[in-house]
Amino acid sequence: MGLREVTPAVRDLVATTQAMMQAGKGILAMDESNPTSSRRFAKLGIPQTVDARRAWRELILTTPGLGDYISSAILYDETIRQATADGTPFLTVLAKAGIVPGIKVDAGAKELAAHPGEKVTEGLDRLRERLVEYRQMGARFAKWRAVITIGKEIPSRACLEANAHGLARYAALCQEAGMVPIVEPEVLMDGDHTLERCAEVTEAALHTVFEQLYRQCVVFEGMILKPNMVLSGADCPVQASVEEVADVTVKVLLRTVPAAVPGVAFLSGGQSAELASLRLNAMNVRWRGKAPWVLTFSFSRAIQQPAMDLWRGEASQVAAAQKVLHHRALCNGMARRGEYRPDMEAR
Repeated sequence: MGLREVTPAVRDLVATTQAMMQAGKGILAMDESNPTSSRRFAKLGIPQTVDARRAWRELILTTPGLGDYISSAILYDETIRQATADGTPFLTVLAKAGIVPGIKVDAGAKELAAHPGEKVTEGLDRLRERLVEYRQMGARFAKWRAVITIGKEIPSRACLEANAHGLARYAALCQEAGMVPIVEPEVLMDGDHTLERCAEVTEAALHTVFEQLYRQCVVFEGMILKPNMVLSGADCPVQASVEEVADVTVKVLLRTVPAAVPGVAFLSGGQSAELASLRLNAMNVRWRGKAPWVLTFSFSRAIQQPAMDLWRGEASQVAAAQKVLHHRALCNGMARRGEYRPDMEAR
């Protein structure tokens, strides 16, 4: 950190990361864009409307006891401006639950010119002004996601460098605005690649990201990394065991992530809810006392989907869906401690 460690601005960033990395808690990602929400709703016959999205988000945020296992929540632009049916702003609901609010600020992954099959995340235009607005509204952190695809002869060096540069510039702007950046370079699990190939690409991506973060003068103590777990491709005929995933993932992180980074909050990336919990738990059991950073979760579907499957837009199912949501938060809170057991699923 150098001289910046003594400044009030840096102290505030560090205090926010500590609040987000509380023991036994993780980050709830509920920052799905409206098109993504509509796709998920459509599969379940839920109306794809503003009212339905607001009702779903209210269900999540008013879940009793949510703050027992969730330290912070990533919101979408529409969400941060919404309120419950009785008019209580969502930000007020979060504050009462002791949950730190954050905001997704990227504009999505677009095709990378001259690189078929690869994408680069956009959204840097006017980001400084948008961050100031969100900070004034009460957001204390932000999130930016880059997407890395494994395929024949990809990812290219150009793709890795373009995405890393975007993440680093975003992170620097966040810290300038007094907000903790969540840096999310996601190597997708789509494809038939092996665990070893995923490890190779993830290591290259993280090396590139942290080089760019350093060049952009990002304070490592005031950021959080949100990476993928190192997994066999979804279509790979040989799927790595829970223990193999845990060990290879942490070994890749040890080679690439500075010890100054306070926390690593894994994305679920399409894993089943149970497998995501099992793999996170294995990391915290097998690497207890050996990893320099907190190993926690920043899951979306792995927490939300079981509850959404039950809710299906029906007001009569809200309480039951909230129980399911709370259960998934509890399971991941236990995994964060290395205390999750499969028999916890028999609720």
